[in-house]
Amino acid sequence: MSPPRDGEDPPDDGPADDPSNDATDDGPPRADDASGPDDASAGDPLAPDRSTGSGGDDGLPGESDGESDVAPNGAGGTVDAPPARRADPEPERQSGGALRTFVVDVLSSAIAVLLVGVLLFAVSGVWPPMVAVESPSMTPHMKTGDLVFVMEEQRFPGDGAIAGTGVVTAETGERTDYRKFAETGDVIVYKPDGRADKTPIIHRAMFWVNESENWYDEANKQSIGRYSKCGETPDEALPNCPAPHAGFITKGDANGIYDQAQGLSSPVKPAWVVGTAEVRIPKLGCIRLRSEGCMNGAFGFVAPSAGATSLERACLCNQSAGQAAP
Repeated sequence: MSPPRDGEDPPDDGPADDPSNDATDDGPPRADDASGPDDASAGDPLAPDRSTGSGGDDGLPGESDGESDVAPNGAGGTVDAPPARRADPEPERQSGGALRTFVVDVLSSAIAVLLVGVLLFAVSGVWPPMVAVESPSMTPHMKTGDLVFVMEEQRFPGDGAIAGTGVVTAETGERTDYRKFAETGDVIVYKPDGRADKTPIIHRAMFWVNESENWYDEANKQSIGRYSKCGETPDEALPNCPAPHAGFITKGDANGIYDQAQGLSSPVKPAWVVGTAEVRIPKLGCIRLRSEGCMNGAFGFVAPSAGATSLERACLCNQSAGQAAP
């Protein structure tokens, strides 16, 4: 196109030159001519800035709307507290298990003892079925601290037992060869004079006397002491002679005098007999005698020799503890 002449306006060929329109077909393509969704969004001034993590799909995990869930220390945010630790239940579980084990053991032991007691009672027919020997009056066949199993006297009577009693006397045992604890006759446990408040005595039944019987002639003269007659004078008269009632004359194997001649008891009525001694267990009863100080007068302890003090009883238990059973 030729340049304009002087005085002539330049022809209006189009819009004025604009730097933005200087691009020609020979130049590189314009940015807004690029195709594709990523390029379009990059050229859009309203598109979100992905580098700030303010809500785009490429934002960092755990971030939204430009805020972090946990603010860094000193950044002024609220830091979530760590969850509270639960108490370890193991110690409590162990203590509960130990208590249950203890209770079960105690109950099992109590039940076992009860069953043994019931069984012994069923066999013996008396309660308690076992007594502890407290004195040496039956030595050497029974010793202090021995535990003796007692049976109801009429449950298994021996040959030649006195009618209605179930007890075989030493006198009768000599004829029938009936022996208990190395000598003839039964060893009986009886209540002196039938009194429940006195300690039972365990001695051998020697012979039977009837009511009003003069048993002086029948007695072993070595076992009546200084007495020479029956019922003559107080100094010479044999106690309980004539017999005030029918019953057994008794004596400890280690004693020289009849119980009735010592005044320990009148002739033993059948109703006063608790039972007959059957088996002894050496020294097992000494455990209880020591725990009670050999002073307990309740049923189950056999009377000491006359005049023995509580201290002497305890000493007897200690002295005989090491002796061998016969």
